[in-house]
Amino acid sequence: MMNTIFTHRLSELWLIIYIDDLIIRSETWKFHLERLSLVLRKILEVNMKISLKKFNFGFHELKALGNVVSGLSLDVDKRKFAAALLKKMPQNKKEMTSFLGFASYCRQHLKDFAIHAKSLYRICDQQNVFEMTQERIQAYEKIKYSLTNAPLLLIPDWKLPFKLYIDACGGGLAAALHQV
Repeated sequence: MMNTIFTHRLSELWLIIYIDDLIIRSETWKFHLERLSLVLRKILEVNMKISLKKFNFGFHELKALGNVVSGLSLDVDKRKFAAALLKKMPQNKKEMTSFLGFASYCRQHLKDFAIHAKSLYRICDQQNVFEMTQERIQAYEKIKYSLTNAPLLLIPDWKLPFKLYIDACGGGLAAALHQV
């Protein structure tokens, strides 16, 4: 429903929607007030209600959905990840599936995630035996390292050029859009 109501704003990347939550990101206070005004007008227009308990206004930084959102960037919430990353290596399919679900949630921050995770997903299949080979241990460690060193994602500057990086190998396919 929210995606339908705000469909014309989603492509602008300053409005983040998750189920019934809205997050407005802005580079400046002036932009923030303008964007907030647009969203509030639309809310009034469609007779929606706002929960004041959930309403946060004018924060430089906001923790939401496992991320730290600011006007210019999107980062992983390092505190949320600390406990998960302190756990020992998964010992069975259930633990590995849980780890991969957690890591996959952060995949937009992780270089070559699909390539590293491929062998780990394979041992989670019902027909396969759970066995942590040296290759799988290395893959697990690479993903864990990537999670602890996940890069900050910035809002793109549409006036600057982009560069598309594509990589394919026997183990996977990857693509990333970078701002030059």
